[in-house]
Amino acid sequence: MSLATGLLQWQWWHPLVYTLILTHFTIIAVTVFLHRHSAHRALQLHPAVKHAFRFWLWLTTSIKTKEWTAIHRRHHATCETEEDPHSPQVLGIKKVLLEGSELYKQAADPATLSRFGNGTPDDWLERKIYSHPVGNYLGIAVMAAINIALFGPIGLTIWAVQMLWIPIWAAGVINGLAHYWGYRNFESPDAARNLVPIAAFIGGEELHNNHHTYPNSARLSSRWYEFDIGWFYIRTLQLMGLAWDIRRGPVVHKVASKSMIDADTALAAANDRFRIMAQFKRQVLRRTIRSDRRIKASAGAHYRGLVQWLSQNQEHWDDARHDWMNTFFEKHPELRTLHSLKEELNHIWSLRTRSKEELMAAFKAWCEKADAAGVEALSEFSAMLRQYTLKPAAIGAR
Repeated sequence: MSLATGLLQWQWWHPLVYTLILTHFTIIAVTVFLHRHSAHRALQLHPAVKHAFRFWLWLTTSIKTKEWTAIHRRHHATCETEEDPHSPQVLGIKKVLLEGSELYKQAADPATLSRFGNGTPDDWLERKIYSHPVGNYLGIAVMAAINIALFGPIGLTIWAVQMLWIPIWAAGVINGLAHYWGYRNFESPDAARNLVPIAAFIGGEELHNNHHTYPNSARLSSRWYEFDIGWFYIRTLQLMGLAWDIRRGPVVHKVASKSMIDADTALAAANDRFRIMAQFKRQVLRRTIRSDRRIKASAGAHYRGLVQWLSQNQEHWDDARHDWMNTFFEKHPELRTLHSLKEELNHIWSLRTRSKEELMAAFKAWCEKADAAGVEALSEFSAMLRQYTLKPAAIGAR
């Protein structure tokens, strides 16, 4: 051992690998324990696993479980409003990217903790160590000492990277860029977006539009090409008997032979409304547009944006787009019909808080109108909707 190298006789790449492994563990603790378990109750974890995550977060971040959970729940409850603790749509992307950690600290007020912090740990360790004003910082001091002991002075650099990892990637990038830039699978009522489909670097949190669409789902991937590494760890814990009651989005399934619309059909479809609207965009609008060369010819330079415009509510069109679309609809009345039916279907979902009978009647009337429209893709879509029904809420129940 020497003061320059610490206990390890390391080569140049050892600190790099060590740092990446430790920061990856921290990301997994945040996404599996803090986010999916504590904030959203999307799964249950064995007490030993929960404490292991709590200990690791104390050692590497000084994050307090109750504060993180309460602020994140407040974010979902007030998303993209002035009450949202970290919305780039309200505060600006620069502020959230550069001051994400400070925004968290500002939001951790007694009112937020009292309203949104229920169900978080309140044992002796939490009160006396993990959330104690002094004990809270003891963990990261121990981490600094370990790094220096192992690698010498460069251990301080490793420790600094560890301390910045969550503020930059979670508080800055996810809360900032993921509400500002990226692609959307679903038209969720906020600005959440997916940054990349290969969600490994930040534990799956890059799939933020999927998460805001189905916040109580433990699985953040939705399309076949999306990979959520946090889900991989959850399934591994489940196989080991350390995780159960794992939720995976809307409580629905389909029966291929089902063609009659009943209350279960309407309720299940309303529960899966975001995925249904995404399927309408892909299977009806895009298919209809691509199958008719006349549409491409008359759309001209606007062809690429046509599917997206038709997917939006008319109220989101500016004056120039509104005028262009009305002229375009005169040439292609079938697309006006599809857009009108899309808006009617969106309106039906607002009836889900009323009586089952009212929801079922509106849903049935919509399917009949879709069948009568004379559009093949629309008829097939209507037939698919009739297959919906309900099923148990969780997998891996214990």
